[in-house]
Amino acid sequence: MKPLFLFRHIKCEGPGYLAEVLDRLEVPYRLIAIDRKEAVPVDIEDCSGLVFMGGPMSVNDPLPWIEQELALIRAAADRQLPVLGHCLGGQLIGKALGGEVTKNRVREIGWHAVSKADNATAADWLDGQPERMNLFHWHGETFSIPAGAEVILENAHCPHQAFALDNILALQCHVEMTAPMVHEWAALYRVELDDPAPSVQTAAEMTADLDERITAAQQVAGHLYRRWLQPMLAKGRSPA
Repeated sequence: MKPLFLFRHIKCEGPGYLAEVLDRLEVPYRLIAIDRKEAVPVDIEDCSGLVFMGGPMSVNDPLPWIEQELALIRAAADRQLPVLGHCLGGQLIGKALGGEVTKNRVREIGWHAVSKADNATAADWLDGQPERMNLFHWHGETFSIPAGAEVILENAHCPHQAFALDNILALQCHVEMTAPMVHEWAALYRVELDDPAPSVQTAAEMTADLDERITAAQQVAGHLYRRWLQPMLAKGRSPA
């Protein structure tokens, strides 16, 4: 099986729990560290899919690697390769597929409930999962839903929490979180917590009962990751 190309845009926003799932399932991946000035591959010939992590930048910023990543997403979609994005990564997917990324009406930071959307795509991707899930968030922008895709997760703070199209999954929420990542972000990004609101938790609020929250969120994340990987694993492990 060719490796996944996994793009990290800032050191503190790595693959987290996703890396644990990939290692457990023996799925190879190549980390491309944009934060270390690593070059974006020129094509997708040597990968089995694309994964994009988060970052504090905007997909609308004039950064050269953004256009390069958008081009790879479009190429993967044309070839029907799987693509997965988290927060900024989900916004990259949305923009690459013809959607828009704009300012959300509120900043959403901390643990907030999301709900399954009422459609067949959500039922497929979230089969067996609860109707409401408490997931982690840290964003001020949001994506529109590209043509052909459907919302699968939503909430009052940000109606577009995730969308799916074939084997493309774009997440606004951060399902990749581990407990150390929550503590690290709360410290590194503490300036964003100076003005708490119903949609913005304090560091104390987001780190309270953390082990219990992480366990529940990783159950959802594991389900989504396995569902996203399923076609790839079936193809990669079928007899030649």
